[in-house]
Formats: sequence, structure tokens, C-alpha cells
Amino acid sequence: MLKHIVMWQFKDEVDGKSKDEICQTVKEMLDALPAKIPLIKSLEVGINAFPSEGAADMVLITEFNSNRDLEAYTVHPDHVLVGEVIAKVRLTRTAVDYLI
Repeated sequence: MLKHIVMWQFKDEVDGKSKDEICQTVKEMLDALPAKIPLIKSLEVGINAFPSEGAADMVLITEFNSNRDLEAYTVHPDHVLVGEVIAKVRLTRTAVDYLI
């Protein structure tokens, strides 16, 4: 099994939407992925409840059976669409993948 964790910091405002609105939209999109991409074994999205300097605004924790499944997930059209939305609203992205 492989765990894939991604954390983002988002812009304060994009196209008139606040950071809180951005976080909610991204969370809804990410939460919908397991129904569309069966390779995802588990998915959890967390919005930072206690913002502070240097802290991420959101975390995504997913599990896959293998690195091959993770690679297939990264090019899946539904994941690519979410990635395009996130690319427009993020300041930073950090990721880690490890075997469990």
C-alpha cells in the first residue's frame, strides 16, 4: 500500500472568492474523486481549523494499492480537472508518498 499526502496554501482571494470559499470548493471536488476513480482506496481532506503562519490551508491524504495506481490516478481526467482548479488558487504545494 502507498500513502500519498499533499498540502496546499491557497491565495487569500481569487475571482472574488475568499480563501474559505476556495477551500470548500476544492474539498468538495476532492471528496467526489473516489466515486469516479476506483483506484483510490481511501481519501480524506482536511481544512486547517487553526490557521497560523507557515501552516498549510488544506491536506489531502489518499491511499493506493501501488505506485502504478497512484500514477494512473495522476493522469485520470477527473483528477486532472481538480488539479487545474487547484493550480489557479494555490500559493504552494508540498507532497510526500510512502509505503505502508
